[in-house]
Amino acid sequence: MIDKDLKQHVENALDWEPSVDAKDIGVSADQGVVTLRGTVPSYSEKLVAERVALRVYGVKAVANDLTVHVANAYQRTDTEIAQAAVSALTWHSVVPNDRVTVTVKDGWITLAGTLDWQYQKDAAARGVRELTGVKGVTNDIRVKPTVKTAVVRDKIEAAFRRSAEIDARRVNVTAQDGKVILSGNVHSWAERQEAERAAWAAPGVSQVDDRLAVVP
Repeated sequence: MIDKDLKQHVENALDWEPSVDAKDIGVSADQGVVTLRGTVPSYSEKLVAERVALRVYGVKAVANDLTVHVANAYQRTDTEIAQAAVSALTWHSVVPNDRVTVTVKDGWITLAGTLDWQYQKDAAARGVRELTGVKGVTNDIRVKPTVKTAVVRDKIEAAFRRSAEIDARRVNVTAQDGKVILSGNVHSWAERQEAERAAWAAPGVSQVDDRLAVVP
């Protein structure tokens, strides 16, 4: 697919997405790499725009250069955002209490601490990124490895074989000390994301180095 057509497909996808106001979003494409520029009113909308672009067939990667511009009516002080974030995490059934710390600077939240599972780390970020006034989230929470390397690799490979969305024959897995490396190639960005998600779901995984190439 030529870049001109890819750009048009991404623009159409953004226009079709009801939770994204695409009028201030610019799209460019270069050899399958899509760049998003412009402004959006919230951090959650920035993430949705990125996900929409990644789902378009032919997209190999997305550079999300969108800027979050919070309207005056929705601006909050860093103290207010921090208080809201702590409350959201306290009430989150998936995130263990007193394991995650929150700092906020200029509307940007940074999460730190140590958890046992990647899904808990992901849940913590999801729990705060849609709060009013948030401009971005940095997730510095560490996942503590607890399972032997061979067990991690075997579980990931078994998950790939079970998945209807992943061609396990084209994906290679190596693991050591909680770090997983995925190599090989997949048909789409969605398949790559599913492979990475399956790798993160294995117990004891603290890092996933996704080297999969998208070959439509």
